Amino acid sequence: MTPMSAPLRIAFLGCGFITRVHSRNLRRFRNEIVCGYASRDQVKASEFCGKYRGTGSYGDYAAAIADPNIDAVVIAVPPAFHLNLTLQALAAGKHVLVEKPAFPTMGDYEVVRAARDRAGRVVLIGENDHYKPLAIKLRQLLAEGVIGDMVFGHFSSIVKRLKTADDWRNDESMAGGDAFFEEGIHWLHLAGCLGPKITSITGFQPTASPEGPDRRTKSMMVAFRYDNGAVGSLYYSREIPSLLKGLRLSKLFGRKGVITFESNGVVLLARGQGLPRLIFPGFRDMRGYQAMYRDFRQSIVNGTVPEMSLERAMEDQRLMDQIYGSQTPDPGPRQ
Repeated sequence: MTPMSAPLRIAFLGCGFITRVHSRNLRRFRNEIVCGYASRDQVKASEFCGKYRGTGSYGDYAAAIADPNIDAVVIAVPPAFHLNLTLQALAAGKHVLVEKPAFPTMGDYEVVRAARDRAGRVVLIGENDHYKPLAIKLRQLLAEGVIGDMVFGHFSSIVKRLKTADDWRNDESMAGGDAFFEEGIHWLHLAGCLGPKITSITGFQPTASPEGPDRRTKSMMVAFRYDNGAVGSLYYSREIPSLLKGLRLSKLFGRKGVITFESNGVVLLARGQGLPRLIFPGFRDMRGYQAMYRDFRQSIVNGTVPEMSLERAMEDQRLMDQIYGSQTPDPGPRQ
């Protein structure tokens, strides 16, 4: 185990957008976590290392994995490369944080679980939404019975945010699937991490638009049932304009009240037991990245299981398998 007083030495595998996001959030952990950067482009790795005050840079991923001074790696490349890099890192004795979606199939998760157990290392799946203040507050309010017995859950993530023609997400073999699989899985996790568990789920996908450079299927609606008897829906799209280019409202309905919340976590209104409460869950770590890294480090130091363990991510993958297994062939537009 890493001593509590020593900083955790991590290396990012991949120097793209998401590594920038992680690195900005890690600025608060200067004495606890130090970072190196690996890219297939040495110049890019050096640029990231300089910008974020890293401890070193690497011109390929293998060099970072082989470095004995590295305790853990963060896999921040397209999903097509996650499995191979995860297995390499575990074989080298590294702990692993792998971005979500972690792996395209349940079989991949099983392979990684076996490799993790052989290595005796921590694998955390980078589901930052699990840790964000909104999710924590919603779990608390439901546990306190603020709205009584839950009846409906309605989750909305609708925005027009198209990708360019050269974006790797247009290639399903790189992304692991369409837009819902690649990014909507975060919203699926939010719907399923609030206390009640989703026991069955079905997906409904509109006919995909053939227009524009963003060639992915970009919309999905899912309907599901919780183990507490409530039912829910999730509306996900990256092709429909939304208010203020991203403001979205979701609701939890109970027999004694309603919780209305901005889906990104800015604010929520709880109307139920007692007076209505306007709550701002938290702006400092609104997306949950800092809490996620805190959990990663503590799990390594203490030898404990992280909240976003491999097994917890496998629950989301099972739901994804049900969603896509429920799809019927698209008949296309009517003539």
